[in-house]
Amino acid sequence: MTAARRLTATVLAGVAALALSSCGTTDVSQEKTSADDVATAQGCEDVATTSGPVSLTDSLGRTVELDRPAERVAVLEWQQTEDLLSLCVTPVGAASIDGYETYVSAEKLPDSVTNVGERGEPDLDALYGTDPDLIVIEAYSTDDELLKKLEERDVPVLATIGADGSGQIANMKKVFSMIGEATGRTERADQVLAEFDQHLTDAKAEVADAGLASEDFVFFDGWIEGGNVVIRPYGQGALFTELGEELGLTGAWTDKINDSYGSGGVDPAYGLAQTDIEGLTAVGEANLIYANDGTEDSYVPELEKNSIWKSLPAVKEDRAYEFPPGVWGAGGPRSGEQAIDAFVAVITGA
Repeated sequence: MTAARRLTATVLAGVAALALSSCGTTDVSQEKTSADDVATAQGCEDVATTSGPVSLTDSLGRTVELDRPAERVAVLEWQQTEDLLSLCVTPVGAASIDGYETYVSAEKLPDSVTNVGERGEPDLDALYGTDPDLIVIEAYSTDDELLKKLEERDVPVLATIGADGSGQIANMKKVFSMIGEATGRTERADQVLAEFDQHLTDAKAEVADAGLASEDFVFFDGWIEGGNVVIRPYGQGALFTELGEELGLTGAWTDKINDSYGSGGVDPAYGLAQTDIEGLTAVGEANLIYANDGTEDSYVPELEKNSIWKSLPAVKEDRAYEFPPGVWGAGGPRSGEQAIDAFVAVITGA
C-alpha cells in the first residue's frame, strides 16, 4: 500500500465507470457504441436547435459565416470533440480518436465517427471525405499553418483557442458557447454551463465543510525520460489549478510565466512547469495531487518508491492523492465536472 490514498469504487462513481476502458481493466472500449446510445446516455433527446444563417466571430477574430447551423462537423482537437458531444452533436470526423478514447472519458465517441488523422496533422483526404459543413480546429494565430491550409478550401473553419493562462475556465466557457452558436445549440450550451457552475458551487461547499489540515496544493503529472521521473507541476494559469482555487484551495506552485517552458517558470497558455522529484520539496506542507493515466509506462510506480518522494510532508502524512485516469486536464465543461468531483473525493476523503 503506497502513501497515496486511492479512490475507492464508491468514491469514483461516474468517473471510474467512464475511465475503466482507458486503464486496461475492462474491454468496454471494444463494444460497439451507436450515436443513438450515446445521445440517450447524454440526455440529448429533443434538444432545441435554431435555424437560419449564422454569423459569429471566432477566437482569432475571424468572421465565420454559415448558411445554417452546422450539422456535419469535423473536429481536430479533443476539447472541442468533447464539446460537440456535450452539445448533442455527433461529429462526422475527429482527430486522434484512439488518444481521445484513452485520455478523455467525459463524453463517449460513437463508432460512426471517422478518424481523420492526428491532431495538428489531419489526413486531408479523410477530413474532406466526411463531407463536413464546418471544421473546428485549435489555433493560436491567424498565421497557423494548418488554418491557412484549410482556409484554401470551401468549407468554413472555426478557429478556437483551447487554453488561456489568464483565465482557463472563462476561455473554456467561451469556446463551448461559440461551438454551441455555430451548431445552433445555444440553449443546450447555456444549460450545460449552468450545470457546471452549480456543480462548482456545490463542491466548494463540500470542501469548505471538510476542515482541511492544509488548503495549499499542487497538482502534477509526469513521465519517465532517460530512466528518470520528470514532474510537470500545474502552476498559476493551469486549468486544474484554477479549478482547485475555485473550490477554496490555494495553488502552491509559484513559478512565474516563462515562454521557455522546461527551463524554469510556467508556460503562458497552459500554466505548466517542469521539474524533478526533488523540486517538489519547494512546496513545503502543501497537499500533493497527481495524475496517473493508468498506462503500462506510467511514471507513478517509480515516483512512489523514490526516497525523496517518501520524505515529503504530504506523503508522510497521507496527504498525497492520486487522481483517477480518464479525467482530461484540458477539456470542456463535462471534463471539468469530473475534475471537480475527483478533487472533492481525494481532498476530503469522501
